[in-house]
Amino acid sequence: MGIEIDKTRFDARDRREFSRRLEVQLQQLAAILDKPGFGEPVESIGAELELYIVDARGRPLYLNDALHDAAADPQLTVELNKYNLEYNLSPRVLGDDGLRATEQEIITKLGELQVLAAERDAAVVPIGILPTLRKEDLGDHCVTDRERYRALVAQLIAWRGSDFHISIDGEDPLQMTMEDITLEGANTSFQVHQRVTPEHFAATFNAIQLVTPLAIAIGANSPSLFGHQLWDETRIPLFKQSIDTRVMDRYRWSEPPRVCFGHGWARKGAFELFEQTVRLYPPLLPACDEQASEEGDGPPALAELRLHQSTVWLWNRAVYDDAGQGHLRVEMRSLPAGPSPVDMAASAAFMLGLARGLRDDMDRLMAALPFPLAEYNFYRAAQNGLEARMVWPSAQQHRLQDAAVVDIIAEMLPVAEDGLAALGVPRASRDRYLGVIDARLGARRNGARWQREATRAFLARGRSKPEALGDMLSLYREYSADNMPVAQWPLP
Repeated sequence: MGIEIDKTRFDARDRREFSRRLEVQLQQLAAILDKPGFGEPVESIGAELELYIVDARGRPLYLNDALHDAAADPQLTVELNKYNLEYNLSPRVLGDDGLRATEQEIITKLGELQVLAAERDAAVVPIGILPTLRKEDLGDHCVTDRERYRALVAQLIAWRGSDFHISIDGEDPLQMTMEDITLEGANTSFQVHQRVTPEHFAATFNAIQLVTPLAIAIGANSPSLFGHQLWDETRIPLFKQSIDTRVMDRYRWSEPPRVCFGHGWARKGAFELFEQTVRLYPPLLPACDEQASEEGDGPPALAELRLHQSTVWLWNRAVYDDAGQGHLRVEMRSLPAGPSPVDMAASAAFMLGLARGLRDDMDRLMAALPFPLAEYNFYRAAQNGLEARMVWPSAQQHRLQDAAVVDIIAEMLPVAEDGLAALGVPRASRDRYLGVIDARLGARRNGARWQREATRAFLARGRSKPEALGDMLSLYREYSADNMPVAQWPLP
């Protein structure tokens, strides 16, 4: 969230002062990015893993504060809803086998947390959307008691001025209305951060935008909500709609949604992305930080700019961090939590490797793919997973063509291998993680497809829909805890 929020109501004076500081900090950021040596190249990653807390039947348990206190782990934080937690995993250098270390850290942290949860007849689950979630598990009663979450809920509702409408199609379409934003907390993600130098930021960011649909298609793990079979990655439309502050009128213009894929290819560098969020989106939480605004020896905190950036939820987002001597990161927010630690590391490896493999050719590839078609690919991948077709660019093309996503991924695996090698990832880890991706291709299975097929198998045995979803989740938890790649998960 950038800084801690100590109030939920803001007046015009707060907004004026916050906006003034945004302008000052944009200029500070421009000067920082122009400094020789800023953000020295370190090929490193970090990640945030969001989790559900459930009981023996797989129902949500409101225990995030209790588990957070029991763990006493500075890397563990509570999330918006009382049944969600988040681990901020350690930054890792890719050349030091950072991907393997990240996988092992997930295994270790989940194991420690499972022990604490078991003492309370609970468990934690890494999964995109909990299939056993019910409508009564949402509402003001489930919001974690933190001022920043209360402020966020209050401000989003104030901006919207009416109910939030959810409409998601699929095998069993879902239509519903919510009075608050707690449906946003139904989404749990594996958010990957990559440190990037200013020199390569635009090309890296664009490459990540280009390959994100492929990573979603092969890694989707959120096929249902409230028993409705929807998109393979239902988190994508759900998150966008659950906090959409716009009141649409077909005869008037409206501001862009605060959750979106972006507004075009980056042409210059990181600064334009930060400036874009300031110019397009009004401040949602205009809370000024007096201490962070003071001058210091190191790089400036830019607290207000970072806070504002955190309230515009682009699926790939530019991040400034003043830690150490300061650096830039790309935050990749589209990957779901789960199914297993090795699956999450593999999805991250594929995304990072392919983006690096394509980075130096992005000028030609952008000429071959208009940005709206990159956005089209993003939503088709989320909707259809491994059944998707998308438009993929070629530097030698003479017309646009679509192709099956599985064929595109198969063609891109060697490019991802080359990219991981360029990032310094050891061969053993390249083989391990791209092998996991190749196995998913061979089995035509991501987490979403396994969940669907397992649920159908239980329904065919005469189980009711809630029972089938619960049985499926029980198997899911077992295989996930064994760190088995989802392509190898048996069906019941």
